[in-house]
Amino acid sequence: MKALPWLYLALLSLGYGWALSIGHLGWLALISVGLLLVAGFAVRQQQVPVARLLGHALFIFLALSLALHWLPGFDNGRAIARLRFTDDAVPFAMYLNLDKPLIGFWLLLACPWIVAARSLRLTAYASVLALTLSAVLALGGALLFGMIAWAPKWPDQAWLWLLNNLLLVTLVEEALFRGYIQGGLSRLFKRLPHGDNLALLLASLIFALAHFGAGWQWMLLAGLAGVGYGLAYRFGGLGAAIATHFGLNLLHFGLFTYPMLAG
Repeated sequence: MKALPWLYLALLSLGYGWALSIGHLGWLALISVGLLLVAGFAVRQQQVPVARLLGHALFIFLALSLALHWLPGFDNGRAIARLRFTDDAVPFAMYLNLDKPLIGFWLLLACPWIVAARSLRLTAYASVLALTLSAVLALGGALLFGMIAWAPKWPDQAWLWLLNNLLLVTLVEEALFRGYIQGGLSRLFKRLPHGDNLALLLASLIFALAHFGAGWQWMLLAGLAGVGYGLAYRFGGLGAAIATHFGLNLLHFGLFTYPMLAG
Protein backbone atom coordinates (compact mmCIF):
# COMPACT_ATOMS: atom_id res chain seq x y z
CA MET A 1 0.00 0.00 0.00
CA LYS A 2 1.42 3.38 -1.03
CA ALA A 3 2.54 5.87 1.61
CA LEU A 4 0.40 8.96 2.02
CA PRO A 5 1.60 12.10 0.18
CA TRP A 6 2.25 14.19 3.27
CA LEU A 7 3.63 17.26 1.46
CA TYR A 8 0.48 17.69 -0.62
CA LEU A 9 -1.73 17.01 2.39
CA ALA A 10 0.17 19.63 4.40
CA LEU A 11 -0.21 22.26 1.66
CA LEU A 12 -3.91 21.54 1.28
CA SER A 13 -4.39 21.63 5.05
CA LEU A 14 -2.65 25.01 5.20
CA GLY A 15 -5.01 26.40 2.60
CA TYR A 16 -8.04 24.85 4.26
CA GLY A 17 -7.12 26.32 7.62
CA TRP A 18 -6.90 29.74 5.99
CA ALA A 19 -10.32 29.25 4.37
CA LEU A 20 -11.79 28.24 7.73
CA SER A 21 -10.49 31.46 9.27
CA ILE A 22 -12.75 33.41 6.89
CA GLY A 23 -15.72 31.08 6.34
CA HIS A 24 -17.17 28.33 8.50
CA LEU A 25 -18.67 24.87 8.36
CA GLY A 26 -22.23 24.13 9.44
CA TRP A 27 -23.24 20.82 10.98
CA LEU A 28 -24.81 19.73 7.67
CA ALA A 29 -21.29 19.59 6.22
CA LEU A 30 -20.80 16.46 8.36
CA ILE A 31 -23.09 14.60 5.95
CA SER A 32 -20.67 15.23 3.08
CA VAL A 33 -17.67 14.33 5.23
CA GLY A 34 -19.37 11.13 6.40
CA LEU A 35 -20.23 10.07 2.85
CA LEU A 36 -16.66 10.75 1.74
CA LEU A 37 -15.40 8.55 4.59
CA VAL A 38 -17.73 5.75 3.47
CA ALA A 39 -16.47 6.10 -0.10
CA GLY A 40 -12.87 6.13 1.11
CA PHE A 41 -13.22 2.97 3.19
CA ALA A 42 -14.94 1.23 0.27
CA VAL A 43 -12.15 2.15 -2.13
CA ARG A 44 -9.28 1.28 0.21
CA GLN A 45 -10.54 -2.19 1.14
CA GLN A 46 -9.36 -5.05 -1.09
CA GLN A 47 -11.77 -7.86 -0.24
CA VAL A 48 -14.92 -6.86 -2.16
CA PRO A 49 -14.30 -5.52 -5.71
CA VAL A 50 -17.92 -4.44 -6.15
CA ALA A 51 -17.68 -2.30 -3.02
CA ARG A 52 -14.63 -0.58 -4.47
CA LEU A 53 -16.54 0.27 -7.65
CA LEU A 54 -19.46 1.60 -5.61
CA GLY A 55 -17.03 3.65 -3.53
CA HIS A 56 -15.61 5.28 -6.65
CA ALA A 57 -19.13 5.93 -7.97
CA LEU A 58 -20.13 7.58 -4.69
CA PHE A 59 -17.00 9.73 -4.74
CA ILE A 60 -17.62 10.88 -8.32
CA PHE A 61 -21.16 11.94 -7.36
CA LEU A 62 -19.88 13.76 -4.27
CA ALA A 63 -17.03 15.42 -6.19
CA LEU A 64 -19.45 16.80 -8.76
CA SER A 65 -21.79 18.02 -6.03
CA LEU A 66 -18.99 19.66 -4.04
CA ALA A 67 -17.48 21.30 -7.12
CA LEU A 68 -20.85 22.80 -8.05
CA HIS A 69 -21.56 23.89 -4.44
CA TRP A 70 -24.73 21.78 -4.27
CA LEU A 71 -24.15 20.34 -0.80
CA PRO A 72 -25.22 22.20 2.37
CA GLY A 73 -23.16 23.28 5.36
CA PHE A 74 -20.38 25.21 3.63
CA ASP A 75 -20.15 28.98 4.14
CA ASN A 76 -17.35 30.03 1.82
CA GLY A 77 -15.75 33.30 2.96
CA ARG A 78 -15.06 36.13 0.51
CA ALA A 79 -11.37 37.02 0.38
CA ILE A 80 -11.49 39.57 -2.46
CA ALA A 81 -14.50 41.85 -2.90
CA ARG A 82 -15.81 42.50 -6.41
CA LEU A 83 -13.33 44.72 -8.29
CA ARG A 84 -11.61 45.33 -11.63
CA PHE A 85 -7.87 44.66 -11.77
CA THR A 86 -7.66 46.83 -14.91
CA ASP A 87 -10.15 49.29 -16.34
CA ASP A 88 -10.94 47.07 -19.35
CA ALA A 89 -11.43 43.83 -17.35
CA VAL A 90 -14.65 42.23 -16.18
CA PRO A 91 -15.21 42.47 -12.40
CA PHE A 92 -13.65 39.73 -10.26
CA ALA A 93 -14.43 38.44 -6.77
CA MET A 94 -12.77 35.55 -4.92
CA TYR A 95 -14.11 33.17 -2.29
CA LEU A 96 -12.11 30.64 -0.27
CA ASN A 97 -13.98 27.41 -0.88
CA LEU A 98 -14.50 24.95 1.95
CA ASP A 99 -16.36 22.35 -0.12
CA LYS A 100 -14.17 21.75 -3.19
CA PRO A 101 -10.93 21.12 -1.23
CA LEU A 102 -12.57 18.05 0.35
CA ILE A 103 -12.19 16.47 -3.10
CA GLY A 104 -8.43 16.90 -2.82
CA PHE A 105 -8.27 15.52 0.72
CA TRP A 106 -10.22 12.43 -0.33
CA LEU A 107 -8.04 11.77 -3.36
CA LEU A 108 -4.76 12.15 -1.49
CA LEU A 109 -5.94 9.90 1.36
CA ALA A 110 -7.93 7.27 -0.55
CA CYS A 111 -5.90 7.14 -3.78
CA PRO A 112 -2.30 8.13 -2.98
CA TRP A 113 -1.21 6.55 -6.29
CA ILE A 114 -2.42 9.73 -8.04
CA VAL A 115 0.84 11.47 -7.06
CA ALA A 116 2.82 9.42 -9.62
CA ALA A 117 6.08 10.58 -8.02
CA ARG A 118 9.06 11.33 -10.28
CA SER A 119 12.57 12.64 -9.60
CA LEU A 120 12.86 16.36 -8.88
CA ARG A 121 14.92 16.81 -12.03
CA LEU A 122 12.31 15.14 -14.25
CA THR A 123 9.50 17.05 -12.53
CA ALA A 124 11.29 20.36 -13.19
CA TYR A 125 11.98 19.57 -16.86
CA ALA A 126 8.41 18.41 -17.46
CA SER A 127 7.03 21.52 -15.75
CA VAL A 128 9.07 23.97 -17.84
CA LEU A 129 8.34 22.28 -21.16
CA ALA A 130 4.65 21.75 -20.44
CA LEU A 131 4.21 25.32 -19.18
CA THR A 132 5.77 26.66 -22.37
CA LEU A 133 3.41 24.56 -24.49
CA SER A 134 0.36 25.45 -22.40
CA ALA A 135 1.15 29.16 -22.46
CA VAL A 136 1.55 29.20 -26.24
CA LEU A 137 -1.69 27.28 -26.79
CA ALA A 138 -3.95 28.76 -24.11
CA LEU A 139 -2.71 32.33 -23.67
CA GLY A 140 -1.84 32.61 -27.36
CA GLY A 141 -5.33 31.39 -28.23
CA ALA A 142 -6.96 33.82 -25.80
CA LEU A 143 -5.03 36.69 -27.40
CA LEU A 144 -6.10 35.60 -30.88
CA PHE A 145 -9.74 35.37 -29.77
CA GLY A 146 -9.50 38.89 -28.31
CA MET A 147 -10.40 37.61 -24.84
CA ILE A 148 -7.36 39.07 -23.07
CA ALA A 149 -4.77 41.77 -23.72
CA TRP A 150 -1.29 42.61 -22.48
CA ALA A 151 -1.76 44.10 -19.00
CA PRO A 152 1.20 43.57 -16.61
CA LYS A 153 0.21 44.23 -13.00
CA TRP A 154 0.67 43.13 -9.39
CA PRO A 155 -2.27 44.52 -7.39
CA ASP A 156 -2.50 44.58 -3.60
CA GLN A 157 -4.73 41.49 -3.67
CA ALA A 158 -2.23 39.45 -5.69
CA TRP A 159 -0.83 37.48 -2.75
CA LEU A 160 -4.33 36.45 -1.66
CA TRP A 161 -5.05 35.31 -5.20
CA LEU A 162 -1.74 33.45 -5.42
CA LEU A 163 -2.21 31.47 -2.20
CA ASN A 164 -5.80 30.57 -3.01
CA ASN A 165 -4.99 29.53 -6.56
CA LEU A 166 -2.09 27.33 -5.52
CA LEU A 167 -3.42 25.73 -2.34
CA LEU A 168 -7.17 25.47 -2.93
CA VAL A 169 -7.68 25.59 -6.70
CA THR A 170 -4.78 24.21 -8.73
CA LEU A 171 -3.79 21.46 -6.29
CA VAL A 172 -7.35 20.16 -6.06
CA GLU A 173 -8.09 20.39 -9.79
CA GLU A 174 -4.90 18.60 -10.79
CA ALA A 175 -5.40 15.89 -8.17
CA LEU A 176 -8.85 15.29 -9.71
CA PHE A 177 -8.38 15.75 -13.45
CA ARG A 178 -4.82 14.55 -13.91
CA GLY A 179 -4.25 12.32 -10.89
CA TYR A 180 -7.61 10.60 -10.54
CA ILE A 181 -9.09 10.80 -14.04
CA GLN A 182 -6.01 10.64 -16.27
CA GLY A 183 -4.09 8.40 -13.90
CA GLY A 184 -7.09 6.15 -13.34
CA LEU A 185 -7.81 5.86 -17.06
CA SER A 186 -4.15 5.07 -17.74
CA ARG A 187 -4.39 2.18 -15.29
CA LEU A 188 -7.65 1.06 -16.90
CA PHE A 189 -6.25 1.30 -20.45
CA LYS A 190 -2.82 -0.18 -19.67
CA ARG A 191 -3.37 -3.10 -22.06
CA LEU A 192 -4.61 -0.91 -24.91
CA PRO A 193 -2.28 0.41 -27.63
CA HIS A 194 -1.60 4.08 -26.88
CA GLY A 195 -3.66 3.79 -23.70
CA ASP A 196 -1.71 6.60 -22.00
CA ASN A 197 -2.42 8.94 -24.91
CA LEU A 198 -6.11 8.08 -24.85
CA ALA A 199 -6.27 8.70 -21.10
CA LEU A 200 -4.57 12.09 -21.52
CA LEU A 201 -6.96 13.18 -24.28
CA LEU A 202 -10.08 12.02 -22.41
CA ALA A 203 -8.99 13.80 -19.22
CA SER A 204 -8.35 16.97 -21.25
CA LEU A 205 -11.80 16.69 -22.82
CA ILE A 206 -13.46 16.29 -19.42
CA PHE A 207 -11.46 19.29 -18.15
CA ALA A 208 -12.72 21.30 -21.12
CA LEU A 209 -16.32 20.27 -20.43
CA ALA A 210 -15.91 21.45 -16.83
CA HIS A 211 -15.60 24.97 -18.30
CA PHE A 212 -18.88 24.67 -20.22
CA GLY A 213 -20.48 27.58 -18.38
CA ALA A 214 -17.77 30.00 -19.56
CA GLY A 215 -18.50 29.51 -23.27
CA TRP A 216 -16.97 27.51 -26.12
CA GLN A 217 -13.84 29.65 -26.37
CA TRP A 218 -12.86 29.00 -22.76
CA MET A 219 -13.77 25.33 -23.18
CA LEU A 220 -11.41 25.07 -26.15
CA LEU A 221 -8.61 26.90 -24.36
CA ALA A 222 -9.09 24.80 -21.22
CA GLY A 223 -8.88 21.65 -23.31
CA LEU A 224 -5.64 22.82 -24.95
CA ALA A 225 -4.18 23.78 -21.58
CA GLY A 226 -5.33 20.40 -20.26
CA VAL A 227 -3.15 18.67 -22.85
CA GLY A 228 -0.16 20.54 -21.45
CA TYR A 229 -1.11 19.67 -17.87
CA GLY A 230 -1.62 16.06 -18.94
CA LEU A 231 1.83 15.85 -20.50
CA ALA A 232 3.31 17.36 -17.35
CA TYR A 233 1.57 14.72 -15.25
CA ARG A 234 2.54 11.86 -17.55
CA PHE A 235 6.25 12.67 -17.49
CA GLY A 236 6.66 14.63 -14.25
CA GLY A 237 3.91 13.40 -11.93
CA LEU A 238 1.36 15.40 -9.94
CA GLY A 239 3.94 17.98 -8.86
CA ALA A 240 4.67 18.89 -12.48
CA ALA A 241 0.97 19.11 -13.34
CA ILE A 242 0.35 21.47 -10.40
CA ALA A 243 3.39 23.60 -11.28
CA THR A 244 2.31 23.85 -14.92
CA HIS A 245 -1.30 24.72 -14.13
CA PHE A 246 -0.34 27.24 -11.45
CA GLY A 247 2.37 28.73 -13.66
CA LEU A 248 -0.10 29.31 -16.49
CA ASN A 249 -2.64 30.88 -14.14
CA LEU A 250 0.09 33.11 -12.70
CA LEU A 251 1.18 34.26 -16.16
CA HIS A 252 -2.45 35.04 -17.01
CA PHE A 253 -2.99 36.93 -13.77
CA GLY A 254 0.26 38.90 -13.74
CA LEU A 255 0.77 39.72 -17.41
CA PHE A 256 -2.64 39.80 -19.10
CA THR A 257 -6.20 41.00 -18.57
CA TYR A 258 -7.70 39.05 -15.68
CA PRO A 259 -10.02 37.29 -15.82
CA MET A 260 -10.91 38.60 -19.32
CA LEU A 261 -11.73 41.72 -21.29
CA ALA A 262 -15.11 43.30 -20.66
CA GLY A 263 -17.60 43.31 -23.52
